[in-house]
Amino acid sequence: MNREAMLRQLASPPGGGWEVLVIGGGASGLGAALDATTRGYRTLLLEGSDFAKATSSRSTKIIHGGVRYLRQGNIRLVRGSLRERGRLLQNCPALVTERGFVVPHYRWWELPFYGIGLKLYDFLAGDLGLSPSRHLSRAEILAALPTLNPEGLRGGTLYFDGQFDDAGLALALAKAVAAHGGTILNYIRVEELLKDADGRISGVLARDVETNTTYPLLSRAVLNATGVFTDAIRHMDDPAHATLVAPSQGIHLVLDPHFLPSEHAVMIPRTDDGRLLFVIPWNGKILAGTTDTPRHSAELDPKPLEEEIAYLLDHLGRYLHPAPTRGDILSTFAGLRPLVKPSGGTGSTAQISRDHTIEVTTSGLVTLVGGKWTTYRHMGEEAIDCLANSAGLPTRPCQTHSLPLPAPLRSHQANAPTIHPELDLTEADVLSAVRHEMARTVEDILARRSRALFLNARAALQAAPAVATLLAAELNKSPAWQTQQLDAFRQIAADYLPGPPPP
Repeated sequence: MNREAMLRQLASPPGGGWEVLVIGGGASGLGAALDATTRGYRTLLLEGSDFAKATSSRSTKIIHGGVRYLRQGNIRLVRGSLRERGRLLQNCPALVTERGFVVPHYRWWELPFYGIGLKLYDFLAGDLGLSPSRHLSRAEILAALPTLNPEGLRGGTLYFDGQFDDAGLALALAKAVAAHGGTILNYIRVEELLKDADGRISGVLARDVETNTTYPLLSRAVLNATGVFTDAIRHMDDPAHATLVAPSQGIHLVLDPHFLPSEHAVMIPRTDDGRLLFVIPWNGKILAGTTDTPRHSAELDPKPLEEEIAYLLDHLGRYLHPAPTRGDILSTFAGLRPLVKPSGGTGSTAQISRDHTIEVTTSGLVTLVGGKWTTYRHMGEEAIDCLANSAGLPTRPCQTHSLPLPAPLRSHQANAPTIHPELDLTEADVLSAVRHEMARTVEDILARRSRALFLNARAALQAAPAVATLLAAELNKSPAWQTQQLDAFRQIAADYLPGPPPP
């Protein structure tokens, strides 16, 4: 997956021109592009920054059916999500694995309530299910989770879901698109929708962020899959379009593994605002989250709010002993969910459905918005079905139900020194990410080709100069570019460190 080779394809589109042009390189856009490419449509995907830069790299890292949705009675969404969970575990076993989750019970009624509910969860998965849920005694839970608060603990339920690395899966999808003949590019920003004499969408005007080169790109159909930035693209089509997205912020804290020395995750079923919280082993650290805070605008780099950090620390302190403090946080990150705004409005984003919506405007712009990582494949299938029908493309069946996905693997050499003693990242990894994975910035390397910024922000900051030096040499960039890269990364990384508590 070489960026220079892909750029040359913009100047010389495939014979007959593009048939499907996807705007957005997150979960939705990548899934749709892979679906279109494997059906045989000539496909181009454009991402204005880096693949999975925004929401799609900031999830809770769970491939799940949605225990909370089951509690809300949304059986259809849960069943569909569980089927997609099973397909992902089959199609990408190197990146998606099974993880046990313990639901601790502190009240007598929680055993039958969660026990029966999670058996239904198992049942809805059908032949694509994971290991069955089961009851755990108080002694079994404390043996498996020695840092769990023992006061009032009665027992618990162990159930199983999928766990993954979101940025890693995004990269796997990007590589799959390229491997099946699609053209895929990061740092190409769509600035205008092109229309023919009849007012129908006929392509886009895009700009290479690095060189300022502009490209008028024609396509039979255009899919808007830009997540929380959906409305910006829709307003390029028609400024009068009603707002479709209600952004909701969720943050996570990353902690040292001694706060949960276990192979199992914990699902906290009771919070002050009715949410579920998860405490999950991930890449040698502990990931805890998330929140649900309404936001009024879309941001590429949203910042954790002080009240969100306090909320998570408060609830973690009720269930974990010792309780984590601000000083224990290795990193904290925020993401914005692209929730579909319900008609009539709502008082809480936590109550908005996590299902997806597909919209086709009179000009032919197709928009895919909502959903979650677990259902990215199904969302892409439905979007391309709709887009092909709208644009009059030849009907071709979906090919992704059992399509294996490549696993982005680091190219470690035996005993190769790492760039930083606390990070699993070598010089060879950095060079491979540039040459084969379209990494262009220090942040690309430290946030998504590796997960250093998410796992240990202080160590990532310390490693940044070495990464910038390697990038500048490989990309033939000037010392001024190298300085700019370091300044930009330090500004972003500052938001991953919680800093001292407010006075």
